Amino acid sequence: MKIETKCVQSGYTPKDGEPRVLPIYQSTTYKYESTQTMGDLFDLKKDGFFYTRLANPTADAVEKKIADLEGGVGAMLTSAGQAATLISIMNICKAGDHLISASTIYGGTLNLLSVTLKKFGIDVTFVDPETSPEELQKLIRPETKLVFGETLANPALKVLDIEKFASLAHNNGIPLIIDNTFPTPVLCRPIEYGADIVVHSTSKYMDGHAVSLGGVIIDSGNFDWAASGKFPEMTEPDESYHGVVYTKNFGKAAFITKARAQLMRDLGSSPAPMNCFLLNLGLETLHLRMERHSSNALKVAEYLENNDKIDWVSYPGLKSSPDYELAKKYLPGGCSGVIAFGPKGGREASVKFMDSLKLANIVCHVADARTGVLHPASSTHRQLTDKQLIDCGVKPELIRMSVGIENADDIIADIDQALTNI
Repeated sequence: MKIETKCVQSGYTPKDGEPRVLPIYQSTTYKYESTQTMGDLFDLKKDGFFYTRLANPTADAVEKKIADLEGGVGAMLTSAGQAATLISIMNICKAGDHLISASTIYGGTLNLLSVTLKKFGIDVTFVDPETSPEELQKLIRPETKLVFGETLANPALKVLDIEKFASLAHNNGIPLIIDNTFPTPVLCRPIEYGADIVVHSTSKYMDGHAVSLGGVIIDSGNFDWAASGKFPEMTEPDESYHGVVYTKNFGKAAFITKARAQLMRDLGSSPAPMNCFLLNLGLETLHLRMERHSSNALKVAEYLENNDKIDWVSYPGLKSSPDYELAKKYLPGGCSGVIAFGPKGGREASVKFMDSLKLANIVCHVADARTGVLHPASSTHRQLTDKQLIDCGVKPELIRMSVGIENADDIIADIDQALTNI
């Protein structure tokens, strides 16, 4: 099936007389008639549901749909995008390990990697995504376990050269983890370019309506954990599951099975069934919304680029963008709906402009149906130093505009009237 059809049809196939729409299985508990069956479930010998912290029928159907959309062998939903990122890293890292990350990533993720992981004993080296392969290779250590980046950086809107970072990872026997939140699999499928693990904050475009938090991890099934020789947690017996060996017992799905059996079991970052249901409703229209978000954003970006009150605009769909060629390669169907720009007059002008908007709202969110704006330097990236802000592409005057699916002319008219006040 084409991806548009997968958005609607994948994951849940009702049988004769069953509900046509995916039901909400609002239960923590599942009944079995045999002690042996329950034992087999706990030993990972059988598939099934025994506690919603680990798996739930509503979540399971949505996981299957997202895995199909991204082209992976399996997926696991989490309570939030941050949980998805954390679990994807902790699944293969321990105290004393190291990872390399692009510096142009979401401020919350930057804090997770640089502060919280440091407390866990995991070291992180942040790199400019435009660093040459030769310089990147010099940063690899014996204890380096993964490379991390965002397809489309939030809020710098830098397009990651996925193939370059995949080559770096694979040449050193480690996986590449990509956050694909902004493009979604409708606009880019990083696995096709060499990514091994993909994560999302499903709270954004996938949900689309700003009604349910969530995250997801997708396992490509392509990374050979045994051949790498660097991941004993995948290739040696797990004593907490009676000696199961994930690569031996679960093959291509070793990573996602371990993430669920170990990390979700111990951390409990599971999504609510209702949120999974709402996420599925969003996914059914994802292909339509991403097309509108992208076309609207390009119109708005072109308007801003030609307005003499705007100092600069960052949107990879613009021909003037330094990332235009990368966007054509990795995002040929559109660059999503997020734009970064700075009005003339610095931070003060940015605040005056935002306070003057009428249709667009100031919100600490991004990537839903409604147009919204945010000043990252004083909100999502507030905890960063001035140097960290510059390193991750956030200027003091930067406004992040999430262009919605309203009529583009109305969005531009709102921007135009707000600009008259600066």
